[in-house]
Amino acid sequence: MLSLRLARGAHPLVLLRRLLVAAAAAGVGFLLLCTLGYAVAHPQSTGQSLVRLVWCAVPLAAVVQFALAVARSDPATRPRDGLDAAGLGPVQLTLLAAASTAISCTLGSGFALLLYMELRGDLGGPLSGSASRLLDGQVHLPWGATLTLLGLLPALAAGACIIALHPRREAAAIRQQAADQAVTEPVEGAEEAEPAEAPADASPALPAAPVPKPAYAGLPWGIAIIAVGLALEAYVGHGPAPDPNKLISLPGGADGTSPGVLGGWLLASLGLVLAGPGLTHWCGVLLAAGRPGAVRLLAGRILQDAATRIGRPLGVLCAVASGALAAAELYGAAWDSSGPRPFGPLTGLGAALVMACVTATAITAALDSRQNRTGTTAALQRLGIPASMLRGAAVLRTCVLLAVLTPLTWAIAELVALPMSR
Repeated sequence: MLSLRLARGAHPLVLLRRLLVAAAAAGVGFLLLCTLGYAVAHPQSTGQSLVRLVWCAVPLAAVVQFALAVARSDPATRPRDGLDAAGLGPVQLTLLAAASTAISCTLGSGFALLLYMELRGDLGGPLSGSASRLLDGQVHLPWGATLTLLGLLPALAAGACIIALHPRREAAAIRQQAADQAVTEPVEGAEEAEPAEAPADASPALPAAPVPKPAYAGLPWGIAIIAVGLALEAYVGHGPAPDPNKLISLPGGADGTSPGVLGGWLLASLGLVLAGPGLTHWCGVLLAAGRPGAVRLLAGRILQDAATRIGRPLGVLCAVASGALAAAELYGAAWDSSGPRPFGPLTGLGAALVMACVTATAITAALDSRQNRTGTTAALQRLGIPASMLRGAAVLRTCVLLAVLTPLTWAIAELVALPMSR
C-alpha cells in the first residue's frame, strides 16, 4: 500500500520511468509467452524451443538492469532524516524499492498476457485472432507454465533490487567513524586536558572501512578478457557465414554453432562491460590533462567522478551495440534481398527491446549522476559560474565519450564477425 501511495504522489518523470519499466516488462512477457506457445504447439521440436527460451534470457537481463537503474534513481526510496523514527530505515526502503519494481513488472506482464490472448483470438476483442497463425492460436496454453514464466521477471527484478540496494556494512562503518571523529575532535581554543583512561567495558573500535577501488581498476581485466574472446573466436571460427534461414543456434547439435564462437562473443561483450568505468575515467583524465581551461577541467573532473555510476551502463550499451553490428555484418553477408528473411517480427521485437532497455539504462544513470551533483552545481553557480559553461562541459563530455566509445564498439564488432564471415 505504501508503494502505491508513493507512486501516486511521485514526480511525473519518476512515473514515466516506472511506466517504461512496465512497458519493457510487457515486451519480455510477450516474448516468453510466444516461446511457450511454440513449445506447446511443436512438442517434437524440443531443441528449437530450448533455443528460443535461452535467447529470451538476453531481453530478460536487459529489463532487469533497467528496472534496477530506475529503482536506484527513485528519490522516494533514498534515506532521509527522520524516516528511521517512522520505521523506514535503509533496509525498509530497500524492500520498498523492490516492491515498487515488482508491481511495475507485474503490471507489464499482465498487460502482455491480455495482449497475447487477444492476438491469439481467446478474448474476442477488436484484434481477436489477428496473429493467430504466428502465435500458434490453435493450441491451449497450460496456465501453470504461463503464470510461472510471467512471474519470473518480477521475482528477478525484485531480487536484484534487494541485492544491489541493500545497505552495506562498509557504509555504516564509514558513518560511524565520521560520528566518532566529530565527537572526539577537540574544540578550538579549549584547554588541553589529560587523556582519560578508557573504561574497561568500552566497546572495541570499529574496523577501518575498506577503501573503495578506483573506477579504472577493471580496465586491465576488461582489455584482457576482450583479447581472450577475440583470440578464441579467431582460433575456432573458420566456418562460413550463417544460414539466412535461421539464427545462430546453441552448441551441442549437429548443426549447432561451435561453443568457442559463442564463448568468444560472450567474453568480448563481458570485457566491454568491465572496461566501461575505466574507459570513462580515462576519458576524463585526458580531458583534464595538460593545462586545461575551465570547461575542459570541469568536464574532465565530472567524468572522473561519475565513472563508476555511468561507466558500467555505457559498457553494457557498447557490448549490445557491438553484438548488433556483428549480427548485421554476418547476416547481411548471407541475406539475399530476394531470399528468406533471417529476422522475423519476434526477433526484431527482442532486439529492439534489448537496445531500448540498455539505452534507457544509460540515460537513467546519467540523470542519476546529474542529480547527485546538485549540491556541487549549486555551489558553482553561487561562485558565479555561468550556466552556459556548465552546458558546454556537458556537451564536451558527451562528445568525448562518443568519440572514444563509437570507434571501439565498431572495431570490436568487426573483429568478432571477421572469423565467421571470411
